[in-house]
Amino acid sequence: MKNLIYIPILILFFSCEKERLVSLGHEFSVDVGLPVDINGYYHLQLSQDWQTLHRISGNVSQVSNTYDLAKIDWCSSHYWNIGDTLGYIVHFNNFENDIYLYSNRDTAYVTWFNGFEVPTINGNSYQAEDGEVNTMLAPVRSMKNDTLQIVANARFADGFLKTETFSIILE
Repeated sequence: MKNLIYIPILILFFSCEKERLVSLGHEFSVDVGLPVDINGYYHLQLSQDWQTLHRISGNVSQVSNTYDLAKIDWCSSHYWNIGDTLGYIVHFNNFENDIYLYSNRDTAYVTWFNGFEVPTINGNSYQAEDGEVNTMLAPVRSMKNDTLQIVANARFADGFLKTETFSIILE
């Protein structure tokens, strides 16, 4: 009788299909979205505003599970320091809610960030399941005529690391 109990358990155990382990792909490419010269340098035309925003995209291998998403670490050679005239906060009180708006007109200046270093690129991003990767680059006008170097490290879920490096001339 004891053996009869084990038979259904054994049938169940051997009839279940085990999940197949699929190895992750390790593809990683960056689309800077800028014109490139014959020397491989990209060129970014800075705007007349104080800071220029530019999106950098890319692709990594697609995944079917969210726990397999790759993390991309972005690093730029350039930073800028916040000074004491960055901007200021305007406080509006409409008797129901306090509203704080950031502005650049004449009032009390923001000084509590004075001396903080700000990178020109967002430091981290994760891929979407379809493999898309994005980050933002934001150099400031005082960097005109300099060359920015960017390193992007894709860290895959299985520990594999792939690196892309490129340079952007700020014009």
